[in-house]
Amino acid sequence: MRLPIIFILLTVMIDAMGIGLIIPVMPDLIQELGGGTLAEAAIWGGILSTTFAVMQFLFGPVMGGLSDRFGRRPVLLLALLVMAMDYVVMAVAGSIWLLLLGRVVGGITAATQSTASAYMADISAPHERAARFGLVGAAFGAGFVLGPLLGGFLAEYGTRAPFWLAAGLAAGNALFGWIVLKETVTPERQRAFSWRRANPLGALRSLGRLPGVTPLLLVYFIYYVGFAVYPAVWSYFGKERFDWSPATIGLSLALFGVTMAIIQGGLIRPVLRAFGERGTVIVGHAFSIVSLIGIAMITSGFWVLVLTPLAAMGGIIPPALQGIMSARVADDAQGELQGALTSASALAMMLSPLVMTYTFAQFTDADAPVYLPGAPFLLAACLSTLGLAALVAFTRRTD
Repeated sequence: MRLPIIFILLTVMIDAMGIGLIIPVMPDLIQELGGGTLAEAAIWGGILSTTFAVMQFLFGPVMGGLSDRFGRRPVLLLALLVMAMDYVVMAVAGSIWLLLLGRVVGGITAATQSTASAYMADISAPHERAARFGLVGAAFGAGFVLGPLLGGFLAEYGTRAPFWLAAGLAAGNALFGWIVLKETVTPERQRAFSWRRANPLGALRSLGRLPGVTPLLLVYFIYYVGFAVYPAVWSYFGKERFDWSPATIGLSLALFGVTMAIIQGGLIRPVLRAFGERGTVIVGHAFSIVSLIGIAMITSGFWVLVLTPLAAMGGIIPPALQGIMSARVADDAQGELQGALTSASALAMMLSPLVMTYTFAQFTDADAPVYLPGAPFLLAACLSTLGLAALVAFTRRTD
């Protein structure tokens, strides 16, 4: 049991690295390929991030549905092999359009987070799922740490170096999974594949028919729209406001990711015991709102780094929400649930980069009416407040 769990956590971590690796080098890489100002590079960065998220949105429920029909093992291993080849393509990309193509394929392969979460649900008792989903979140946090850290460090050897390392990691993990991963979808648990359910909007509609899931899914979606401000604009924000180098940007994101991994992998258990799943979601929102406002207004890079652990406390929100929703769904629909959640988060991260990078560009351009690089973080704070209000209103009606 332990080795398959390690494989699942490594898979999620490598998926997260696909986002984190590119963040520190993104401003320099885009300007290297297409030129332009930092504000223009931010807009292109939003397009690339949105493309990645669009593919996750479209293929999250497809991967979840395929894994319910054919098993988790073949879906996970094939995606890792394709991911390795995709990183090689991005490592040699000579134009922004080839990099865009790489983001298309990368988004499809990273959509296996739904299958990884479904595998975790398969091997966990109902009362263990929230904590196990916390481990999945911690693995994502670890990828969010290692990606920017390695991306910033390897930027010293060129903007392409991080992708070669990522290709090796994906291929190596595929080999590891081929050796240790056992199939959990037995013949009696197989579910016929349906394009209606695999359609991302169809997956969300089917969840909408489950009692009490739709409002929680809305809260989950709003959280990720606000959370996406970090991968969307952090590198541009750090370079504009504090003149940070790629290495410093990588270190700052690593600090955020380390704290999030600690919180989701360890602190979430006592928090869940103390506040319950609903209370944990409320506490996480409170920390998010305060920290986002602070990041937006503080002009010292040092104090922004000091505030980072507070910002990471918002990471307790998704696993607690997943635990609540998972308890409302039948065992044979866990893959469908996780696929729909992947689509919800991908839809949020499809919308958010365009909105956040456009907001950043509007408030940092030479013609900006007000110079405020932290404007996207203020917008994210407003969204977190909206999500908290939606949660409180829904739970007040159902309590």
